[in-house]
Amino acid sequence: MPQLNLEAREISLKIVYYGPALSGKTTNLRQIHAKLAAGMRSEMVTLDTQDDRTLYFDFLPVEFGADGDYKIKLKLFTVPGQVLHRSTRRVVLAGADAVVFVADSQRSASSGNAYSYKDLEANLRANGLDIQQMPVVVQFNKRDLEDIKPLDEIRKAWEGTGIPTIPGSAAKGEGVIETLEALLQRLFRHLDQRHAFGAKFGMTEAQFMADVMRHFQEHKEA
Repeated sequence: MPQLNLEAREISLKIVYYGPALSGKTTNLRQIHAKLAAGMRSEMVTLDTQDDRTLYFDFLPVEFGADGDYKIKLKLFTVPGQVLHRSTRRVVLAGADAVVFVADSQRSASSGNAYSYKDLEANLRANGLDIQQMPVVVQFNKRDLEDIKPLDEIRKAWEGTGIPTIPGSAAKGEGVIETLEALLQRLFRHLDQRHAFGAKFGMTEAQFMADVMRHFQEHKEA
């Protein structure tokens, strides 16, 4: 559920990057962070515990309303993928508005992907959330490596879920922004259907997407 700060006139949306260990979650966040102008984002924060770490940052991409008097803050998190850190993942998922599941495209990673996705479903349920009612996209990362599943095989396996699958090579910056863009589109539609988001705050899907994505384009051109 989005968090509304009336005093700051700010809406916060929480996006969590989830997936098995070493699938590329942290790399995705670092690539997004690097593609944003410094004035648009916070520093990357690492929360270390004894055996794991959680990364997050936020950025303010959108001002809207009659006089641009509201802002949307996107808060991006990633979680440790190792099996033993399930409790940390459950805590980070609390209050999530949308999820990017980062899968490893290598055939040898198939069982790890499946376990992690089931873990995602279970941890969402533990937070009172239903994966069927949440904006989710799946990025099949590491497309630059050998012995990977063909895209047609991946799409066939996922076509019945209604969840978009996006190829990527986060280490090269490929598919990173496309993944975020696909998720934000699904998130806006979800909020609009459930909470009349656009009507309440005077913004269309096209305006929302254009205002968010232009920051990546402007930084690239600069």
